[in-house]
Amino acid sequence: MVEIAKALSYDARVLIMDEPTAALNDAEVETLFSLIRRFVSPTTGVIYISHRMQELPQIAQQVTVLRDGANAGDRAMADTDDREIISLMVGRTIAVEQRPQPAVPGDVVLSVNDVTTPLLKSVSFDAHKGEILGFAGLMGAGRTELARAIIGADPASVGSIRLNGKSVKISSPAQAARLGIGYLSEDRKKLGVLVDRDVRENIALPSLANFIRGLVVNTAAMDKAARDYVISLRIKTPSTTQEVRNLSGGNQQKVGIAKWLLRDCDVLIFDEPTRGIDVGAKEEIYGLLNQLAAQGKAIIVISSDLPEVLRVSHRVAVMSEGRITAVIRNDEATQENLMEYATGTVGSVDYK
Repeated sequence: MVEIAKALSYDARVLIMDEPTAALNDAEVETLFSLIRRFVSPTTGVIYISHRMQELPQIAQQVTVLRDGANAGDRAMADTDDREIISLMVGRTIAVEQRPQPAVPGDVVLSVNDVTTPLLKSVSFDAHKGEILGFAGLMGAGRTELARAIIGADPASVGSIRLNGKSVKISSPAQAARLGIGYLSEDRKKLGVLVDRDVRENIALPSLANFIRGLVVNTAAMDKAARDYVISLRIKTPSTTQEVRNLSGGNQQKVGIAKWLLRDCDVLIFDEPTRGIDVGAKEEIYGLLNQLAAQGKAIIVISSDLPEVLRVSHRVAVMSEGRITAVIRNDEATQENLMEYATGTVGSVDYK
């Protein structure tokens, strides 16, 4: 908000805003939109860059779609809709309201029981083999804090975790990785990838021990492993020695995912996996999540985007004020009932 205030303080004729709502809550977004509307006049205008489709009808009169560095189309906002804009973005039609195919969950891989921290209050849930378990909730509900408690990044004062039926005590993310739990942080550039290192090093990092012989790192083997994932995940990079900071957000996210695929974890926790990336890259990541579930992985997806949660999850756990208030099968879930449980307007239900 301070950055936005600074931009508005200039005597500008044109104001360019690049993803200005990425870190704002709903009330702050409304404040921003009000400021933009007051700024716009016959002699001033705003270029508003966003991946959030729902924002465009609220704030834009014209929309220009870019794809692969070229103008894919210009439309008057009143004469178009989400489906047409998405088709222009990706060059094909996408079923934006698609739901996942029903899955027959396997054995419980991860069992979390009564985990408690200063924010979390006796949180319990099970994640099954071959299942994508989504976590929904408002900002501050405790979803990220739960993930960090599971991997030992934040200490839990009470509670237990069982992995493949065995009780485990996880004291650090490194130990979680050794046990087969991978975590992709919501803060991609700070905690998800090393932006100053190259693609090869980032992908190999959690599995580095596999590439060390004595005191020597086998860079040729690292490069081959990285190239395999660059090809399979369609990571757009000139080479595996390209610094990650030079990749697009979607390709940086794919690098972050690739490192955990190489590690071959049984449980994968993705926190806001598609934040700040375009619709085409989102669809590729959704497809990848389904492939991982089909391979028998237990997938946990944390997302603030309710349509995304419904798009990928077989079950949805809803959190509010540090508690799980409901776990709902996808075929019973709607944005409305998820929001009711997220805001505490209905009572909690048994997580089992």
